[in-house]
Amino acid sequence: MSPPLTRHNRPRQVLDAIEAANAALDESDRHAKYAKLAESPYRFFRGTNHLYWRDVWHDWRFALFGGLAETQTWLQGDAHAYNFGAYGHHDDAVRYGMDDFDDAMIGDYQYDLWRLAISLVLDARENTGLSGKAIRKALKSLVSRYYDELARHVEGEVPGAVTLATAKGPLKPFMKKVGKKKSRAKMLEKWTVVTEDGRSFAERPDKLSALPAHLASQLRKAVEEEYRHTLNAPASEAEEGHFRVKDMARRLDAGTGSLGLERFYVLIEGGQDHEHDDIILDIKQQNPPEGWRLMGGAEKRAWRRAFPHEGLRHAAAFVAIAEHPDPYLGWLHLGDTVFSVRERSPFKEDFPTHKLDGAKPYRQLVKQWGRILAREHLRGAQALNHDDPGRFARAVGACVEGRLERCVDMVTTLALSYADCVRQDYRTFLAWQDEPPS
Repeated sequence: MSPPLTRHNRPRQVLDAIEAANAALDESDRHAKYAKLAESPYRFFRGTNHLYWRDVWHDWRFALFGGLAETQTWLQGDAHAYNFGAYGHHDDAVRYGMDDFDDAMIGDYQYDLWRLAISLVLDARENTGLSGKAIRKALKSLVSRYYDELARHVEGEVPGAVTLATAKGPLKPFMKKVGKKKSRAKMLEKWTVVTEDGRSFAERPDKLSALPAHLASQLRKAVEEEYRHTLNAPASEAEEGHFRVKDMARRLDAGTGSLGLERFYVLIEGGQDHEHDDIILDIKQQNPPEGWRLMGGAEKRAWRRAFPHEGLRHAAAFVAIAEHPDPYLGWLHLGDTVFSVRERSPFKEDFPTHKLDGAKPYRQLVKQWGRILAREHLRGAQALNHDDPGRFARAVGACVEGRLERCVDMVTTLALSYADCVRQDYRTFLAWQDEPPS
């Protein structure tokens, strides 16, 4: 009799991890999520952040150019090309950057940089038709610009976000178009209707569904009572009407990795000066970030002392990383489940990389990604080191000094080889999906 083989093989590891990560979803949500994962290797990468974190958590390479207490910062946690986009909130100004902090955590900066570099390879292969040589040049542009940006701010000063005035290359026409095409009035027109009874959510059965009465009552109470007191600047009694709930709905089929988590849209009064000042609150179930799951017991206990629940962690990350934190940022509980609350941006839009014409504009774009990621890490580190805001930039600079070319080569090799692994894992997943039920 032959001894049994272990399950320690990549296909089995991938499939076991995917099944475990989605075990809590009901059958319809799991089917919908798996359908999204099957769309492409890049979509698969986006929806399996847990695989990435498990693969890199103990990777020895992070000690080569960091791996120190001083090289930790607030991480975005799911840094990939399509987590960059246009956004804007209270002042109606269009900006470009990262605006999703569901997986944000504190850790070594390289975890974000590596994931972004891998996503660049997957995006370039699927959407731009770039040659292998052009992809390598794009990776060099990304990594070099990241470190260049840190080196410019070793005193701890943090430059502003990318705006229409500061955008370069293909970002400028993109942001101009977003500014012309989108507005708060157009967003409300898309998602709501106005009748003689006032404004309410429109019927969009593919995107929104009505809430059962008991859940609607629970959510209304949580918004009007708990949530208001979690804001950075809690609303005064004079603003009582500002947070009056006008309508509520369940948000359907949003995201990839977060598909299957509870999510709601809540329409509140906002101002009362004109008909387009109503606010849509995006209320999203928050789970621990993927990196947290890999911490040891002592680390998890220390984390929980700092952040008693994930709504608080999400808000702390948002305030630390974002240059213009959403003034509606907060949280609420429904039973034992915690939800983040933020305003739905009227200007939310992804950059269509498939429309870029050639390698040069793509490099111009990824240089902006490198700069933006560096700036967000600078802000995140500043929040952790109030007494020495330049500590992070100096520490990373010391790790890379005189070895930038080697660092670029290492990240390039890692990104290309891991993208190949993602493609292989994706084929494993497709074959598993095609297997007849037992």
